[in-house]
Amino acid sequence: MFAEILTIGDELLSGNTVDSNAAFIASKLTERGYWVRRITTVGDDVEEIKVAVMEILGRKPEVLVISGGLGPTHDDVTMLAVAEALERKLVQCEECLERIKVFYEKLYREGYIDDPNLNEGRRKMTYLPEGAEPLENTEGAAPGAFIEHDGVKIFVLPGMPREMKAMLEKEVLPRLGKRKFVQRKFLAEITDESKLAPLLKEALEEFNVRIHSSPKGFGKYIGLIIFAEDEKEVDKVTQFLNDRGISLEPWKL
Repeated sequence: MFAEILTIGDELLSGNTVDSNAAFIASKLTERGYWVRRITTVGDDVEEIKVAVMEILGRKPEVLVISGGLGPTHDDVTMLAVAEALERKLVQCEECLERIKVFYEKLYREGYIDDPNLNEGRRKMTYLPEGAEPLENTEGAAPGAFIEHDGVKIFVLPGMPREMKAMLEKEVLPRLGKRKFVQRKFLAEITDESKLAPLLKEALEEFNVRIHSSPKGFGKYIGLIIFAEDEKEVDKVTQFLNDRGISLEPWKL
């Protein structure tokens, strides 16, 4: 099963913010047995986001997770761009409207803001692509969205890491189900990655796995991460390498 990730924000492209969201989402999708085939980053521009979404949908991943650009300001345009990419209207979500009212009233009672009323920016966050299911934001204001489109499960999440992580755990992952998936880490006792390369190529051709190698310089070890759907398939690869004189030991990252 394949997945793609789209992160959005000018701050990511300028280097002012490290894109930790993409790494977190990728790790969680990998744990669920998805191959994350591509991670794309674009700025806060409707046309750029729209084109990126359309290109990703053209590659037909099972899952697309989008993060960023759901707030109340002028540059938060992700929902509009997604709606345009899917050729859907942007419509107000009544459920979202009520949740946002409650959210700002709570902030007002606790003394964080001086006005609980819904202004234009706050109302902006209540609009989702037509047919989208709202995803609850337990850590902030902006709701997320879940849309099934041409066989692709699309999840639109906030960019604030705390909000994104909570929504991913509570709203996204339960909708993806869970299947058996294995990733095991080893240190291969070999000094030169170029000598290991042909053996890894042969293993990839023979077994249903993916292998990531991480050189440690011209030292004693090369790190390997073997991904597979079956523990036995990993064992076949390790035995294959052992038979060719490559000693492996667990790699504790």
